[in-house]
Amino acid sequence: MTQRKVALFVTCLVDMMRPRIGFAAIRALEAAGCDVVVPEGQTCCGQPALNSGDTEHAIALAKQTIVALEPYEAVVVPSGSCGGTIRCHYPELFEHDPEWLPRARAVAARTWEIMAYLDEICGWKPEGVQMDAKATYHDSCSGLRELGVKAQPRRLLKPIAGLELTPLAGEETCCGFGGTFCVKYPAISNAIVGEKADAIEATGADLLLAGDLGCLMNMAGKLNRQGSKVRAFHAIELIAGMGDGPAIGEEA
Repeated sequence: MTQRKVALFVTCLVDMMRPRIGFAAIRALEAAGCDVVVPEGQTCCGQPALNSGDTEHAIALAKQTIVALEPYEAVVVPSGSCGGTIRCHYPELFEHDPEWLPRARAVAARTWEIMAYLDEICGWKPEGVQMDAKATYHDSCSGLRELGVKAQPRRLLKPIAGLELTPLAGEETCCGFGGTFCVKYPAISNAIVGEKADAIEATGADLLLAGDLGCLMNMAGKLNRQGSKVRAFHAIELIAGMGDGPAIGEEA
């Protein structure tokens, strides 16, 4: 069988705050039969600039990202937020640019959130992975609403021996992070994540799982400040058999 050659778009947060998510992504993709490349030309996808109305810099970053990613047959992202920016918003950015619009559309059409790619395209499931724990799952806004990521991570988590998934009340409700939203409106953000933390605690889960590091850092931080013992992981870490390492916030 010919290996699928995929580009891993690492994302800023994963690169700077939790690289093990990137390594977990590579491990899972390789287990699914992919030839994984991490393009050197990648930087930020431009989402913070785009969300802040800085269209000039968003376009510059988008162009750099397109150039780095367009040689590959698929682009896989361990973030619904960054994946949604490339897939949904790049074509909008270049709507009136006849030179860059087709290039933006081509890269957008080949961009996938990692768990959706593993589930839908590769048809892969983890084997021989065990995690004796009770977990609950938060659906990040961009992954859910822009990319339709909902059932895929749950299908990938189901084969993990010993892992019990328990529903989270308001699992589709925003955690309050929202990229730059938490900086622009900290009081509102804190109130939202407070409600989310209470809902997580109410599940009795040992682990909090999600597909976006920004959301996970926000929720893990609030849980920690409240004295919770719930540990947070990106779902791909467990799926790749890397759930035995430090949780988010435990790295130091």
